[in-house]
Amino acid sequence: MERIISIETPLTDELIESLKSGDRVLISGIIYSARDAAHKRLVELIEKGEKLPFDIKGQIIYYVGPTPARPGQVIGSAGPTTSCRMDPCTPALLQIGLKGMIGKGSRGGEVIEALKRYKAVYFAATGGAGALISGKIKKSEIVAYEDLGTEAIRKMEVKDFPAIVVNDIYGNDLYKEGIKAYQEEY
Repeated sequence: MERIISIETPLTDELIESLKSGDRVLISGIIYSARDAAHKRLVELIEKGEKLPFDIKGQIIYYVGPTPARPGQVIGSAGPTTSCRMDPCTPALLQIGLKGMIGKGSRGGEVIEALKRYKAVYFAATGGAGALISGKIKKSEIVAYEDLGTEAIRKMEVKDFPAIVVNDIYGNDLYKEGIKAYQEEY
């Protein structure tokens, strides 16, 4: 039977330790959006020893640049973007307390090692399902870098946001395991 776990933010070490690659989760609480340009600015703040525009401890960053909301909607289409583009910045954010990221695609070795070292997880959201996923976002407000447009950092309240644990703190990788299982079967 598939394991589906309801989790709430902010994430704790105890929760992170219980999650395994392949677990399906429904995330509720606050998550933050950030993409390439915002990540670069966050790392620059870290390097300067300055305060970030939000408390990153225990939080999840969703790699998304949503489309503008239509009248009556909280947010437009909000599908995940390719995660490896954030890899150069990710270890620095994990080191100061980030506990989860949501995106699509695989992560590099340095990020996977940092997930183990700093007790964090990488979740995948279904690419191509941006309109469906946006229905799980109940509130959205820009909290930093409004000049970046759709790539501004947003504080988003989510309810039962669907994701799958790809990389856990034990070094497991759902993408590699899936390929191996497929090759063994065929």
